[in-house]
Formats: sequence, structure tokens, C-alpha cells
Amino acid sequence: MAVTHLECKECKAQYPLEALYVCEHCFGPLEVAYDHSAWNGDVAEVRRKIQGGPQNIWRYADFLPLAGGPPGPSGRLASRVGLPAGCTPLIRADRLAERLGLREVWVKNDAANPTHSFKDRVVSVAVTRARELGFQTIACASTGNLANSVAAHGAALGMESYVFIPADLEEQKVLATGVYGTSLVGVEGSYDDVNRLCTELCADRDWAFVNINLRPYYAEGSKTLAFEIAEQLGWELPDRCVVPVASGSLFTKIARGFNEWRELGLLDGPLPRMNGAQADGCSPVASAFAAGHDVCRPVKPRTIAKSLAIGNPADGPYALDLARRTGGSVDSVSDEEIRAGIGLLAQTTGIFTETAGGVTTAVLAKLAERGDIDADERVVLVITGEGLKTLDAVRGTFETHTIEPTVEAFAAAVPGTVSV
Repeated sequence: MAVTHLECKECKAQYPLEALYVCEHCFGPLEVAYDHSAWNGDVAEVRRKIQGGPQNIWRYADFLPLAGGPPGPSGRLASRVGLPAGCTPLIRADRLAERLGLREVWVKNDAANPTHSFKDRVVSVAVTRARELGFQTIACASTGNLANSVAAHGAALGMESYVFIPADLEEQKVLATGVYGTSLVGVEGSYDDVNRLCTELCADRDWAFVNINLRPYYAEGSKTLAFEIAEQLGWELPDRCVVPVASGSLFTKIARGFNEWRELGLLDGPLPRMNGAQADGCSPVASAFAAGHDVCRPVKPRTIAKSLAIGNPADGPYALDLARRTGGSVDSVSDEEIRAGIGLLAQTTGIFTETAGGVTTAVLAKLAERGDIDADERVVLVITGEGLKTLDAVRGTFETHTIEPTVEAFAAAVPGTVSV
């Protein structure tokens, strides 16, 4: 499948495959377009090729916006250097399903990526494309996970990097970014302020801002989550996906990945119901969904789920359309529900997620309680980040027994235990 051009999602104007991200005619967002005409329809052959590929996202290279080209000095293709993202576990979560009264729940644990979030997927694609376009410096505006990933990929590839974050970001994410030697800049303001600054900087610097001027390529990396889920389910589609929503890009690109493979005959069946998850303190998409609006009203974020704290989501309208079109929804949950969601996932699956995963788990619980999920559905819960990144969120949510080193002290502190 060949990459052909960039195309405006609104007016369909076409652009060359360069570092462009917005339509000059209607200011709509650009996305990558492909030519499927060479597809020969041999599903079995394509599946075998994928299964014989590397154990990372590059097994899906034929469906990503890369030029490829000859091997470099190391003998490896440009698209196969750097940190090996992807091929993360898809775990059947029977205890979580039982707790929620559901038949079949699977957890896609993308915390297993090199920097412990799904951002390694999108950064791998964006940085590879940046190298193909000749960029020497990479940069980003980030709520934390992207900062970790850009800094790590820059270090792995020997590329200079600049990372811009809100100054009040969680300490764990700041430490896990600065350690890679990046130029780390804390900005007084919200993520939306950081993003505006980076958009201005992008205009007069020859840098690859992975989520700005390279956004069309960057966003395509999220499709690999859909590809992996389908492959790990035995080349089948789930009935429903519950996905966190920040900008809305991950939510919509997972659906795009499923749809591309449906169109090529690699998957059969309808597109899964897509359920988006936001925090009450930053829920422009969920609020618009509830109100029946087609656009999102920007908000000022106030939530512990800082990785989802984008008050003016670029792909919000497309997320709304997708949720409605597939029979899904976009819901939000409170900070207390987020903490409870983190605990629920940890205590039923052994997976410790950051606050964004607490959001998705809590929304899944809300959908189950509301009766929105049919008894025979196969549900996939997408977990995008590691709990060690947001430790403060679980502070005070459990008890530690501190005792003297005696059996009597233990028995007094933890009653109900029986000696043998």
C-alpha cells in the first residue's frame, strides 16, 4: 500500500508529503492518504507477512506513512532503528469482567512500551519520517508521556531534542524526561498554552515538532494499536473499545486502523462501538456529546488526569462523529472515580495504570453499571500509560500497618489472621 499525499479532512485539498499539518484553504487538519489500488486481495499472504515481521510496530510498515528506502550504514532500514515500540500485551481480564458483570473484557496494556506509554508508537513513526525528511532536531509540546518518548527517542538516535511541558507537570514525568539529556522547558500555563507557543516556534525553526508540523505522520502511529488488537484476537474485531480522549487523535486513529483492514478484507464485521473517556475536570468532548453538539467548547483543565488535560482538542469534532456513528459515547468521570478506577484495575488484573487508565477503567465501570454493554460483547479496554508516572494519585488510597517486630504486634494490627 503506497503513501500518496496529504489531504485536508475538511475540503479534501491535496498536499505533498512534507512537514505540513494545516490546509491553507480552509485551515482544516491534514492527514495521510494511501493508494489501495495495488492490493491483490491475498489475505492469507499478507497475514503471514505480518506474523513473520519484527516484534514491534514495524511489522505493520506497509500500512504506515514511510518512504522506506535502502538500508543505512548499519544495514537496517531507517524504519527499524530507534526504540522498538509496540507488540504490547493484550490480556484477558476475567476478574475485572466478573466484578463489572460483563462476559469478556480484554486489557491492551500499552504501558509495556519502552517509555511506558503508547506515545512510543506515534513518536517512532514521526521521528522516522523526520529523518526521511532530513530533520536533525525533534521537539514536542507535551502533557508528559510524549515528553518522555521524544526525549528517549532523541537520545537513542543521537538527535537533538527540545521538550515543552506545563510547568506544573507531575514530578515523575519531569524526571523521566530530563534524564535523557533533552532540552526541557517548563511553560507557565496549561497544555494549550504550551501548544500555542510551540506552534509559533515551529514557524521559524527547522525543527520537527512531532505533534505539530509532523502531526499527520505522528497520528498514524496510533493505528498500530488497532492492528495489534485485531491480530492478537485472532484476526477478529472486538465489539467495543474504551479509549481515553485528550486531543481525540488516538480515539479516531484506532478506528481508522480497524477500518483500513476492513476495507482490505483483512478483517470482517462492523466497526467496534467506540467509547471515549475523559475526566470531569477536562471534558470538552464528553460535554459536547452529552449536549448533542458537533463541536467542542474549550475549557480550562482542572483534573488529576494531566495526560488528558487538553482543553481545546484538535480532533474533538471527529471524535464526536465517530462515537455517534458507531453507537458508542464519550463519558467523563470525577477525580475520585479515577482513583477508584486505578485501584479496580490494579486489584483485578495486576496492572498499575496512570490516571488516564483510571479514567478509562472508571468509564468502563460506568458503562457496565448503566447497562450500555450487551451480555455477549467482547470489550477491549485501552490502557495507555504506567502508574509509576502518577504516584501522587494513589497516595492515601490504602493503609500500611506499621508494627514492632513481634507476632503479638502483627496480630494486634491485623486482626482476623489465624496462626497454624
